[in-house]
Amino acid sequence: MTMCDYFSATDDRAAVAVVDRPGGPAEAGHDVVFLKNIDPVVAIAQLEAVLTGCGYEEVVRRPRSGQLLSSAEDDAPLVFSLSDSLVEALAAAAPADLARAAGPWSETPELQQCQVDARTALGVLEALAGLTRRAGAAGLRLYCRWTL
Repeated sequence: MTMCDYFSATDDRAAVAVVDRPGGPAEAGHDVVFLKNIDPVVAIAQLEAVLTGCGYEEVVRRPRSGQLLSSAEDDAPLVFSLSDSLVEALAAAAPADLARAAGPWSETPELQQCQVDARTALGVLEALAGLTRRAGAAGLRLYCRWTL
């Protein structure tokens, strides 16, 4: 099971600084949403495709979409960036938009493999939307610290 700590930080350097920190981004004082098995590359790109109505292939070509920022050493945690377009879409999404996106997102292979249903997906979307709104108000970017 993978742990995915989605968090806000001022910039890439501040985000990467949490890689080896005990307790991760929360201990470093970052605003964090703790999730399991919601990977920052494929699952989050699929989410962006659902929210924005564009294709998955277009999403993965966007700047910062699932970009690895830390070095991949053995079992060390990794830090990935989230695209600005996803952050904007989540921050602008009304509750009804999130509810409409939850079903299709929960039907993607990655979420089906993790047995995430539409209700659980909606909870994840609401948590991520809250994080993006708080980050946007503070001028911060979003990241994910991924650990096994």
